[in-house]
Amino acid sequence: MPSEVRHLVDGGQTYPVVRLTGVLDAGSAPAVRAALLEILAGQPEALVVDVRDLTVGEAEAAAVLREVAAATADWPGAHLVICADGDGSGWRGTGLPIWPEPADAFAALGEPAPEHFLSLRLEPVMGAARRSRELVTEACARWEMPDRAGGACIVVTEMVNNVVAHARTSMTVLVGRHGGGMAVAVRDGSSHIPSFTGSPVPVTSYGGRGMLLIDSVANRWGCLPVPDGKVVWASLDGDEETGDVAGPGMAGPGRG
Repeated sequence: MPSEVRHLVDGGQTYPVVRLTGVLDAGSAPAVRAALLEILAGQPEALVVDVRDLTVGEAEAAAVLREVAAATADWPGAHLVICADGDGSGWRGTGLPIWPEPADAFAALGEPAPEHFLSLRLEPVMGAARRSRELVTEACARWEMPDRAGGACIVVTEMVNNVVAHARTSMTVLVGRHGGGMAVAVRDGSSHIPSFTGSPVPVTSYGGRGMLLIDSVANRWGCLPVPDGKVVWASLDGDEETGDVAGPGMAGPGRG
């Protein structure tokens, strides 16, 4: 009988907690990856993965948590931590911080800063790009980052216009403050991954310049496939620290 892992998301705590139950092995690991990416695509500051009721059927399957952390290190750059029973030895290979209880993880992560994140749901219609620029402009004003507004508006305009012209699905625009910089992302319902060769696009070409503009403005950008589509993201500050998987005071996968 095939193995199965069930997940329950508790979003009513300090940070979202996903509780995994069942048997984790090669057969169930892809479902765990998909569940975690779905939550992380909402741009949380941190995600606590509670594995206390999860049975590891194959030790190597635990690497799925390390893989998810690596795939999301640049965006959304959320702190990913584990709650495990005992000494947590079965999870140390993930390289993630391990705590005995969610409350311990919350204490280590510190207070959340929801004011550093904004989002907007849009339909693929005329005017969507304008509304996305209004969100970015509001964010830059709120966070006192006027020097980021121009580049961020260019990035979000190209991302949204790509959805309107190609994906043609509903989308969510996500803006987040990370240290002295910011990240802009657009999630849509298309699994098509944008390609970019780095070569200039002829001026006579119709379209095709969106990713070139994003690449020229952003410090780095990428695409995160999620179960029902993708997230295209861009970072607008080379000094921001979005890749840390350990929160303040958590240098490694130790116990609190």
